[in-house]
Amino acid sequence: MSLYRSVRAIADASGTGPIDWAAVAEAAKASTDPGSIDMSPSERAGYAADVRDARTRVREVSGAEFDVPDTIEVQNRHHWIDANIDTFRRVMEPVEERGPELMPGVARTINTGTMSLMLSVLAKNVLGQYDPLLLADGDEHALYFVRPNIDRIARELDVDYDRFRRWIAFHEVTHAAEFGAAPWLSDHLETRMESGIDALAKGRLDRDAFRDLDAAMTAVEGYAELLMDGAFDDEYADLREKMEARRQGGDPLSRLVRRLLGLGLKRRQYERGKAFFETVAARRGIEGATVVWDRPENLPTDEELDAPEQWLARVNP
Repeated sequence: MSLYRSVRAIADASGTGPIDWAAVAEAAKASTDPGSIDMSPSERAGYAADVRDARTRVREVSGAEFDVPDTIEVQNRHHWIDANIDTFRRVMEPVEERGPELMPGVARTINTGTMSLMLSVLAKNVLGQYDPLLLADGDEHALYFVRPNIDRIARELDVDYDRFRRWIAFHEVTHAAEFGAAPWLSDHLETRMESGIDALAKGRLDRDAFRDLDAAMTAVEGYAELLMDGAFDDEYADLREKMEARRQGGDPLSRLVRRLLGLGLKRRQYERGKAFFETVAARRGIEGATVVWDRPENLPTDEELDAPEQWLARVNP
C-alpha cells in the first residue's frame, strides 16, 4: 500500500474525459491493502458449503426457482476494485459524455480522486456482493466474498468467523433468489438508473426515476431480510446488533464518508423494506410476499412501502 503512489496516479490523471479510469484503479489499489486470500482447504470448502446450503434453504423458504451465478469468487480488496470499476464507469458514462466541463485538467484530477476514494473506502468495507452487473452487455451475474474484510470484521466484532461467513453467504444468496425469480428486475433497475443519471448529466433532477429506483432497492433489501429470517439455520440477532453498533460508531470522518457514500441510505432501505415485508408476510405468508417479483407492476411504490395495506389492496396476492 502506497499513499504516494495513489496521489501520484491522481495527479497524473490524463485523457480526454472528465475521469481517468485507469488512474482511478491504480490510485484506489495503491491506497488499499489487498489483504490475504490464503485459505486452508477446509475454509475454501466452507465457502462452497455455505453457498450450496443457502441455495437449498432459500429455495425451500421462498418457493422460488433460481440458481446462484456461475461466477462465485473469494476475493481480496484489489480483486473487488477490479470487479467493480467497470460498473462505476458504466454508471458515470452519461455524465462524462454530456456533463459540462470547466477547467478540464483540474476537474479530471478532482473527479479521478473522488472516484478512487469511493472505491477504496468501499473495498475496505464490503463483505459480500451479489453483482447483477447493471448496464453491462449480457445477463451474466456474479457473487463475491471479500475474505479479508469478513475475517477482519469477525475479529473486530468478536464473533465466530465460520458463523459470520455463513451469515454473509446466506444474505447474498437471497439476492440471487430475487433476481432469479424476477428476470425483469435488472432491466427495471437499469432503466431507472439511466433515466436519473441522464437527467443529472443535463443539469436537472429526475425525482421520479430516483424515487422508483429507491423503492425497488428497498424491496430488494427488505425481501432479502424476510428470507434470511426463515432460511438462516441459526439465530443471528447478535450479529445484526453488533454490525449496527459498528456502523453507528467510528470517528466523525468515517461517519461522514459513510454518509457521502449513501451507506446510511442502504441501512434505511433494509429497515423500511423489512417492515413492509413483515406486514405482508404476516397477512399473506411468504408466498404472498413473493408475488412482488411476478411483474414490475407488483413492486411497491414509495407510498406503499410505508402503507403495506395499500399494496395488499392493489395487488391482492
